[in-house]
Amino acid sequence: MAKILIIDDEKPIRRTLREILEYEKYQVDEAEDGKAGLLKLEENAYDVVMLDIKMPKMDGMEVLEKVASENSDLPIIMISGHGSLETAVEAVKKGAFDYIDKPLDLNRVLITIRNALDKSTLVTETKVLKRKVTKTREIVGDSPVINHIRETIERVAPTDARVLVTGANGTGKELVARWIHEQSNRSQGPLVEVNCAAIPSELIESELFGHEKGAFTSAIKQRIGKFEQATGGTLFLDEIGDMSLSAQAKVLRALQENKITRVGGDKEITVDVRVIAATNKDLLREIDDNQFRIDLYHRLSVILIHVPSLNERLEDIPLLAERFVKEICEDHSMTRKIITPKAVQELQQIHWTGNIRELRNVLERLVILSGEKITEDEVQLYANPGHSRQRQREIFERYTKFQDFKEYMEREFIAYRLQRNAWNVSKTAEELDIQRSHLYNKIEKFGLKRVG
Repeated sequence: MAKILIIDDEKPIRRTLREILEYEKYQVDEAEDGKAGLLKLEENAYDVVMLDIKMPKMDGMEVLEKVASENSDLPIIMISGHGSLETAVEAVKKGAFDYIDKPLDLNRVLITIRNALDKSTLVTETKVLKRKVTKTREIVGDSPVINHIRETIERVAPTDARVLVTGANGTGKELVARWIHEQSNRSQGPLVEVNCAAIPSELIESELFGHEKGAFTSAIKQRIGKFEQATGGTLFLDEIGDMSLSAQAKVLRALQENKITRVGGDKEITVDVRVIAATNKDLLREIDDNQFRIDLYHRLSVILIHVPSLNERLEDIPLLAERFVKEICEDHSMTRKIITPKAVQELQQIHWTGNIRELRNVLERLVILSGEKITEDEVQLYANPGHSRQRQREIFERYTKFQDFKEYMEREFIAYRLQRNAWNVSKTAEELDIQRSHLYNKIEKFGLKRVG
């Protein structure tokens, strides 16, 4: 069900629009002025906004500029009884989807809303398709260390210098490599990825350098290796620390001479590639243990970029959470959900062993299992299973009689549903499939009171 916000200082206009739109099965919220409207937009996610121009406290044009700058994809329909062609043109230039004069033609209102929703759907579908086509996403964060990484990429990308990206699993090393390629002079060439940890040691040389027909039993035809495939572009050697020593020796030669030889062949082939490597291992320790060649390390580490763990950049979690929630809702074709500030604070209390990858997975779980808003209660319930199990054990120990435990759970469940529905008793009773009078009896029995 699409959710619409009406921002207008005239109560009769708001009431009329609400009645018409709710009859058309839209969910409707109201705000009596621009400031109240902005508060609603901070607390809730909407599919369309209907915004009056002349209002007290904050002019509609001011609201339009602020909303359009923060959420350019949100369709805003301007309405006014004091408008002109110049006003309409100015509104559209500032990001309005359309402009409607008062007195409102309700048919036109409904058509405009449908068009706005159609456009919003197309924009979302386009974004989802782009994300599926390319894995290069924005590096999200405003912490000093992330800003330093961005600055380093800007300086390094236009050169052909080799880069070694280090960091724990899930921190975003691949994303850094992709941005280096995208901002380089080789961006029109291919970006070829090799996961060195996923390829058996006996096959890694064939994968990197290719092989000639008959080079070994299963070599039924010639194969072009990754170095050749990446000519003119970038070769990304992920998990380079897991590469065998014999393969390391041949990679070193390829980097020194810009030439490779296919397995089973004797012809030298010139290659023109920029190499970016990444690892979650401490290569200096691997060198001490004779598991990694020091000369290869020096060849690869012309530029070193270390990507910090999420626990080292907790201040970036609010931005990451907002971005991931928006993307996940779009990917699942769900109505946009809001994550509350307290929920974000709860996320910042978690120790993230899986870093950005784990955070995104947790947020996907929260988006799917939560209501319109993701609250701190849901973060505690779904994001930290260990904490939930401990709390569950405490509850089980507290109650010895089944009836007492049953009443406790019934009380908690009803309180949670009421809180999620902003204490709308009718809506909660409908969700729970019980009579409203029965719900009132339960509220009185359990002594439930609205909080906040």
